[in-house]
Amino acid sequence: MKLTILSRSRRSARLAGLAFLLAVSASISMEATAQTVQAPLSSKGADAPYDTTIIHALNRLTWGPRPGDVDAVRAIGLERWIDAQLHPERIDDRVLEKKLQAFETFGLSSADLLDGYNPPRELRQAVQKMRAELGEDATGAERRRAQRDLAMKYAPTMKGRPQRVLEELQAIKVLRTIESQRQLNEVLVDFWFNHFNVYARKGPVLYLTATHERLIRKHAWGRFEDLLLEVARSPAMLVYLDNWLSVDPDAARTMNARVERSMRRRGRRPPPGAGVRSGLNENYARELLELHTLGVDGGYTQQDVVEVARAFTGWTLPGLRERRPEFAFDSRAHSRGDKEVLGRTIRSGSEDEGREIIRMLARHPATARFVSWKLARRFVTDEPPPALVERAARTWERTDGEIREVVRTIVTSHEFFGPESRAVKVKTPLEFVVSAVRAAGADVSDGRDLARRIGEMGMPLYLQQPPTGYKDTADAWVSTNGLVSRLNFALDLAGGMVRGVEPDRAPIVAAAHPGARVTEILAAWLVPSGLSEATQKTIDAEVAAGLTPTRAAGLILGSPEFQRR
Repeated sequence: MKLTILSRSRRSARLAGLAFLLAVSASISMEATAQTVQAPLSSKGADAPYDTTIIHALNRLTWGPRPGDVDAVRAIGLERWIDAQLHPERIDDRVLEKKLQAFETFGLSSADLLDGYNPPRELRQAVQKMRAELGEDATGAERRRAQRDLAMKYAPTMKGRPQRVLEELQAIKVLRTIESQRQLNEVLVDFWFNHFNVYARKGPVLYLTATHERLIRKHAWGRFEDLLLEVARSPAMLVYLDNWLSVDPDAARTMNARVERSMRRRGRRPPPGAGVRSGLNENYARELLELHTLGVDGGYTQQDVVEVARAFTGWTLPGLRERRPEFAFDSRAHSRGDKEVLGRTIRSGSEDEGREIIRMLARHPATARFVSWKLARRFVTDEPPPALVERAARTWERTDGEIREVVRTIVTSHEFFGPESRAVKVKTPLEFVVSAVRAAGADVSDGRDLARRIGEMGMPLYLQQPPTGYKDTADAWVSTNGLVSRLNFALDLAGGMVRGVEPDRAPIVAAAHPGARVTEILAAWLVPSGLSEATQKTIDAEVAAGLTPTRAAGLILGSPEFQRR
């Protein structure tokens, strides 16, 4: 019986069976990968080893090869192509930028987003009052009518609903990864956003996230110290890790008393805990040391965390409640006196204390090793070769943390191109979905359904709550359920059932011709590195049993070979 006419329950069982069969071939694929011969970075001809190297580079330095990419790289030479990707400012990306202008929220400042999409306090209070008045016995129709009335009343004060901000953030990211000519830039921006993760569902962070990503984009290739400083001042990070509320304990008592006196003067009775400052907050200091710079084994102590937290008191957003989220240093909130951090005395100097700590951490050998290790893990293997990490760390120290040169050291290394590094990274849901769309040569008019499906696979964009960000290692994403979910998406994509996405139909039409070698035609289109013998036999058997070329394309996109990069 053809897969296309199975019932939903029987189709799910069939998919699970196919997923298992395809998963069995993964170990064989790995064995084949280990036997790959390393090819040179340059070649006079279009020989197979050189093409294999190009495909490997495209899988790691882009969001997946598109039809024609291998030929294009071969034409200019792999070395020249890598160098061009290391300098994204030289690559014309105006076609994409023009397309992004169609988004209502694209390019808006955090203040504009707060003004236009964050429900005013009056509306939030009205919603609470409405819910209390309706009570638990209200019907759904009564609740919808009341909500509609409120929405109409307050609509003139808002440009759009908050959900639009998140939807467009996600859709913009998906479109950038799919269509940007600056592919390595998009890979690196994603890496840094994950490194400096913020959670868009926390308070007003949703309206601050676009600005956070813009500053990361601006400094992604420069000195790490500059990037680290901008992130420390980022309104999204200040709110996400609560540093905007961190003040010296003595200063907190004074500031809270001032708030309460102000409320009494206006004839309002201060509720319990009316003050907004609770004292020293260690969240940002801890993550700065553990996640952003030194690493968990970087040699710092709990007392170092406290001292760093003291140094960053007063780094705040004084206008946030008035919807003007701009960084400023508040000397009244600062913890005065010298600080001892990592055995070094930081002299009392207000805002300069935080800057000095940023400078010290950015240049610390542990930071060079830790961040180099993370970059090598992203680009090379889940367990990066220690020798490569050390070379990248030496580049860091030699160049004063020039990110471009550290990345260059990694992506031009023999470890990067070695056989033990090929097809060993499991794609995250974002990488899988985007690479499938690119492989299919699809035209994307709307990225929202793609973003939704990425979220359903366990990776909702901008919504990772822990500061660790999403993992990029296999243990986080390898599971039978996950493979079935990916296979479902692959089948929908090949069948043109993803809203706003239209794959290229020409190869599928060619594979439908009588006598055509279906699997070979489609695999050459979708997986230039090739399928394993076991996967090809599995899909050939399904084609012989009546599987259509469209569904065969979906199975190829769901194969173990396509799950790896």
